[in-house]
Parts: sequence; C-alpha cells; structure tokens
Amino acid sequence: MSDSDGPAQEPGGLEGLPPMHSIFKGEVVSVQTYGAFVRLPGYKKEGLVHVSEMSASRIENASEIVDVGEKVWIKVIGREIRGDKVKMSFSMKAVNQGTGRDLDPNNVMAEQDARRRKQFRDHTGNRITLEAVLNTTCSKCGCKGHFTKDCFSAPGLQYALLPEEDDEEPQNQQQQTSTAAPQQDSDKKKKKKKEKKMKKKRKRERKESDSDDSSSSSSSEYKSKRRRRDHAHDREDKKKKKHKKHRSHKHS
Repeated sequence: MSDSDGPAQEPGGLEGLPPMHSIFKGEVVSVQTYGAFVRLPGYKKEGLVHVSEMSASRIENASEIVDVGEKVWIKVIGREIRGDKVKMSFSMKAVNQGTGRDLDPNNVMAEQDARRRKQFRDHTGNRITLEAVLNTTCSKCGCKGHFTKDCFSAPGLQYALLPEEDDEEPQNQQQQTSTAAPQQDSDKKKKKKKEKKMKKKRKRERKESDSDDSSSSSSSEYKSKRRRRDHAHDREDKKKKKHKKHRSHKHS
C-alpha cells in the first residue's frame, strides 16, 4: 500500500528500502521509553516510531501505546544515512490505526515535524575547544599571555585613545550633577539656618515690645496715682490754710 504514483529513482545507498510517505502494517519488535521499533513485511530493516509520532497527544513512554508483537499501521516519514547506518523514521499518528487510511495525504504534518527536528538538533557532539593561554609576562610591553619574541608592539612612544565627544558629554553631565547635588544640599542647610535665626530675632523683638508696653503702662499708672496724691495733698493744705485764717479772724 503506497501513495506514490510510480517508481521513483532512489538515491544511492537507499535501495531496497520502502519509499517515502508509503503506508505499511508492521510488527512492533522492541519498545523503549523514547519510542518503538517496527519491522515491515518484506524488509530486513527496522524503523523507529518516536513517541512524538505515536499520537497527537503528549506521551511520556511508548509502552503506554504499544506492546511487543502488536501490529500497527505506519507511514514512512524519514530515511537518512549516518555513516554506515541507514535509519528510517515512521509515524503512527498520520495513519488511522483501524482502517489504515492516510490522515496526512499532503504530508503537511510530516514536513512540519521534519522542520522542528532540524531546528532542535542535538549539537552536544560538537565540542568547543579552548586554546591555552600562556602564563607569562612580556618584558617588552608588560602584557601577559605571550613571549617577548612574539610581541607585536613597536618601539617608541605609546599613545592612549581619547574618548569621543559624545562619550565625554554624558560624563561631564554626570560630574556636573554630582557636584551640583552637594551644593544644593549646602544651600538648603544655609537657608534653614537663616530662617531659624530670623524666627529667634522675631521672638526676641516681640518679647521686648511686650516688656516695653508693660513697663510703659505701669509707669503711666504710677504717674496718675502720684498726681492724685499730689492733688489730695494740695486740697488738704488749702483747707488747713483756710481754717487758720478763720481762727485768726475770730480772735481779732
């Protein structure tokens, strides 16, 4: 059972294998956690049905779906040569397990899965090698990591690169802001001190004015009392003088 219209020319090394996107009913010969190996009738090579190709829903273990010796419908979705080995990939979710009908006749799901596998390939085998750094100090330039004979510095004056104007502007702004901040703080402290002094002066002036008012009022009262006493004394003296005159007229 195949969806190919006619025999196509097979690439070298893939002769004697089932054609791509063909559908077969095979037997499960081995079950692993990551998938199941299926053997097709008439072919010696076995193919792997990965757990991601067993069902549309997520599966943690292949033993949840199939057992050894069970007959399943598969669709060939991949064939590749890795060294001396030829590997085939099958899919169970692309075929109706009851009737064997192709559920992905246009191979859309197969192409999407192939793209995902290419994007998430395992590159752990490609090891990164780091070159060793020499633990030496150059006597010519004073830098570490190379010998004097391999030093590339030329004799003469050494110049350092000047920062660009755009880089200097933010630095100047930061310095100005950093210097302006303590100045503002000192100005605020001075203003607070001045305000406190002014408040103290105002309080003193109020107290002095209150004391002056009280003293002036007491002095005015004292003066008025004294005037009254003087008037009373004057009246008494006048009365005494009149009384003396009257007595003198009587005796005469």
